[in-house]
Amino acid sequence: MPLLRHPPALVGASLLLLFTAVALAAGWLYPGDPLDMVAQPLLWPGEDLAFPLGTDQMGRDLAAGLAHGARASLAVGAYAALVGLGIGTLVGAAGGYFGGWLDEGLTRLTELFQTMPTMLLAIVVIAIAQPSTETVAFAIGLASWPTIARLVRAQFRSLREADFVMAARSLGYSDLRIIFREMLPNALPPIVVTTSAMVASAILLESALSFLGMSDPNLMSWGTMIGNGRELLRTAWYLTALPGAAISLVVLSLNLVGDGLNDHFNPRLK
Repeated sequence: MPLLRHPPALVGASLLLLFTAVALAAGWLYPGDPLDMVAQPLLWPGEDLAFPLGTDQMGRDLAAGLAHGARASLAVGAYAALVGLGIGTLVGAAGGYFGGWLDEGLTRLTELFQTMPTMLLAIVVIAIAQPSTETVAFAIGLASWPTIARLVRAQFRSLREADFVMAARSLGYSDLRIIFREMLPNALPPIVVTTSAMVASAILLESALSFLGMSDPNLMSWGTMIGNGRELLRTAWYLTALPGAAISLVVLSLNLVGDGLNDHFNPRLK
């Protein structure tokens, strides 16, 4: 296990597993709706043992909000990374393998998407469609695939003349089999490392969109909690500090895991 030989990555993986467990158990830990008003407004953390992390200005339990918010934020981050990974892998693999006019066209398409501000593109997509978890995840993935596309294209361009690829062609393998069965597994290490960074970026972007009100209004997320507490930042700073700390810890854990995977897969660091 590469993470066992990299203490910071092990810490990051432990944090990530903890948040994932909280997200999966949110419905069991807090079976009610986190948007329900259940107590006196603006209870500070520790003031009432029934609500250990306090309540917001509407009397909603912050602990329930953080648990259910973990589910929403992590789900959007994972789904968005999958969308970006799928689009970027297909575009980069096709361009890097076939080359020629197809590579030229896909490269220009990738550069076109890279010139668009990520946040602005996501806002436009969400504004056109109905704000929901699926829409937000798709919008973030649609805005983030060029990074993966350029990486996969570079990997395929360096591998397409390799001996094992030439051998596969001589055996009459189809292009699809060579791309997905022969070349893609050899290009996976840098893709895996980049994917961890994509998930972290997607969680940050989802939080920013939720802060701006561009998210599902029926779901609690960390960005929504920060947005709801911004007007009371001076008098009840914990309303924004708690979800902000959760976002920071998740992003930190993903970056630590990514660093550990990079140290493991990068031959120059061995």
